[in-house]
Amino acid sequence: MIFLGVDHREPKSLKAAENSLARVSPWADPVLLDAERLADRGLLWRPQDRRGNVYDLISNAPCSTDFAISRFLVPILCQSGWALFTDSDVVFMRDVRELFDLSDPSKAVMVVQHENVPESGTKMDGQVQTSYARKNWSSVMLFNCDHPANQRLTLHDVNSRTGRWLHRFGWLADSEIGALPAEWNWLVGVQAMPDNPGIAHFTLGTPELIEGPYSDIWWRAYGR
Repeated sequence: MIFLGVDHREPKSLKAAENSLARVSPWADPVLLDAERLADRGLLWRPQDRRGNVYDLISNAPCSTDFAISRFLVPILCQSGWALFTDSDVVFMRDVRELFDLSDPSKAVMVVQHENVPESGTKMDGQVQTSYARKNWSSVMLFNCDHPANQRLTLHDVNSRTGRWLHRFGWLADSEIGALPAEWNWLVGVQAMPDNPGIAHFTLGTPELIEGPYSDIWWRAYGR
């Protein structure tokens, strides 16, 4: 299964992600991970302050997206098989079957293990850019929902643990986190373009907000 994060403030990002996925993987039928619907189903009940940008009270920190926490429900929702989650500010550039082909059954989750520490400042729509260990690892995650280690991640954890614990994969041992090739989460504007990118991640903001050298990739996906 494939899950795309939904942020109601960024509908164009989601459209570009869906369009690009349909072009390179026409077989795919992505599930939209909508935090509001998950809350209605009783799966997401974290206390948040929504006066302005979303603020997560448990983490005592802002949430840059509506799916900052809901992404960790994926192995709970799926229960079995492999599942891919991506942020919505991505463009799929190769068939994601190639990504699923990299799955290692000995790992509970597989990610591109970025070593970058972003500079302080702002991103997206003026939100503060923060630095923390394993930043951006959770923006593209290939979950092994059959792995017993993922049974340690409960609904209670998703709704009560801090965001940093979740984004650092606090329920897993380091040996249970597998590495994906860098081209499957290329950080546009932060890293050099790989030879054959699979997923372009506009982590600093999509071109409707911030134009850059690779804006044409996103605009073509959006359908400009």
